[in-house]
Amino acid sequence: MDIRERRTRKVPADRSAHPGRTTPAARSRLPLLPDRDDLAALRRAPRQDVFAGLTVAIAALPLSLGFGVASGLGARAGLITAVLAGGLAAVLGGARLQITGPSGVIAVVLAPVAAARGTSAVLVTGLLAGAVLLAFSLAGADRYLRWVPAPVVKGCVLGAAAVIIAQQIPAGLGRTVPHGEAVAAAAAGAVGGFLRDPDWPALAVALATLAISLLGPRLRPAVPFPLLAVAAATAVAECARLPLPRIGHLRTGLPAPSPDFLVPSEVFGLVPGALTLAALIALESLMGAAAADAMSGTERHDGRRVLFGQGVANLAVPFFGGVAATGTMCRTALNVRSGAVSQLAALANAAALAVVLLAAAPLASAVPLAALAGVLIATATRMIDIGSLRALSRVGRGQAAIAALTATLTLAVDLVTAVCTGMVLAMALALRTLTATSRVEHVRVPAQRTPLPEGTPPAPASSEAQIAVHHLAGPLLFTTADRVLGPVMLPSPARAVVLDLSRVTGLDSTAILLLAEVIDHHRRRDAVVHLSGVCEAHRVHLGALGVLAKLPPPGTPFATASEAVAQARAHLHALAPSPQDEPATRPLP
Repeated sequence: MDIRERRTRKVPADRSAHPGRTTPAARSRLPLLPDRDDLAALRRAPRQDVFAGLTVAIAALPLSLGFGVASGLGARAGLITAVLAGGLAAVLGGARLQITGPSGVIAVVLAPVAAARGTSAVLVTGLLAGAVLLAFSLAGADRYLRWVPAPVVKGCVLGAAAVIIAQQIPAGLGRTVPHGEAVAAAAAGAVGGFLRDPDWPALAVALATLAISLLGPRLRPAVPFPLLAVAAATAVAECARLPLPRIGHLRTGLPAPSPDFLVPSEVFGLVPGALTLAALIALESLMGAAAADAMSGTERHDGRRVLFGQGVANLAVPFFGGVAATGTMCRTALNVRSGAVSQLAALANAAALAVVLLAAAPLASAVPLAALAGVLIATATRMIDIGSLRALSRVGRGQAAIAALTATLTLAVDLVTAVCTGMVLAMALALRTLTATSRVEHVRVPAQRTPLPEGTPPAPASSEAQIAVHHLAGPLLFTTADRVLGPVMLPSPARAVVLDLSRVTGLDSTAILLLAEVIDHHRRRDAVVHLSGVCEAHRVHLGALGVLAKLPPPGTPFATASEAVAQARAHLHALAPSPQDEPATRPLP
């Protein structure tokens, strides 16, 4: 083969890393858009995908309605989100088997916004979250979002489940929730009102749908028991003419896009909630995509494209009056178990829900709110992972305490405060665990190697010229510098001091300045100080803060503690007036 042939011959892309996925080099021009492999996947098993999508739609219908109501925008907003966001994320997202729609965690964030600022603020919050998700995608933030501590995530999920249950207690008891009242107080007030004036039909409907939604999937997982329970409750309520609050009139059709909800004066006040919402959407979507990969055994999601698809979806749905969306865990798992192999299943799910939105919305208007409450309480109950909470408690009380506090603040205050508090406590606990490894080992060596003559008793330690070697280990930070370096400044008869930093893993400015004080302290008592084992990164920082300028000639740290001890011995030997005046020494251990 000549040179020209080798140059013009095309080398096939290496797909061995993961079959069916384009390599990064092949998609470098448009890395966040669908490629030929995504289009080819649609033709693998279309019937199987359509069946899986219809199965998910049956299960997603009551959840979409319920989470739309729980978010404060209404049942129609939940359907709009499931259709638009589900379709956009399926086309643009990087997880082929993921189902996108409204979720309980999103409803927990948006319900207080709706109560305090109105529905337009909910739409603006979702729009801002979409912009943040796009920024996350372009910055490749999917690598860093995995660093969120597990106790904070578990605490948020547990708290969100508690909030959903508390939100649905008034509807399950046939009560209305006062506008703007905290969910815990509203739940307590609903229980008190029920005890004074019980509404037994509402309670019976809620308990029946709750029991069917919880127990039915355990017997036959493939049967959509939540939808059957809601349909049965609606039929009974209509036939028996039960006086139950209903969803109410739902307009058919997709509304025209409108920017009327944008109020520039409210944007700045909604930024903290939007940041929290974006982080939760990103976390839930990435975790759901990873779970789908694990269940399928053949897929591998693209984290940047997952965030890109969620960002575009959440930018679009507010203009149509939809609630914010995320990649959902339970619907994605159902999609995989139903045999989905490509994003065609998610498109089929969105199309099936679009049919309901465009033609069958009046049928959903008769659904009792108590029936939806039972389904959502069952969903929230399944969100609680008792096994993982027990595992956290076995790891340490601090981990379990962070999860418990995060969950409590989510219920009692809001999710933003809970996440911020949990992150701060988790970082403090991590810093405490890290700095617990910091320590110092003190070793004294004789100033000379000359052994004592046989039969000569050793000189007292106080009269022996000694070299103090301090081996520092672990991170030297503002939290540990005083504890580790404080004993180095205690009164000592040593004429020379060696500070060995070979096992120091971290060094901040507080520790460096305290290290300079240690050197000044020993210089004031006419002792020489040497450094050893300083890595290049630490050497730069020590030089910038003037520590190296305080060292005796040659003015640079030694590579090892042995070299520093040898230099200290030479220095002390040079200071000795005469050999006969040198104190007796003991041999090195």
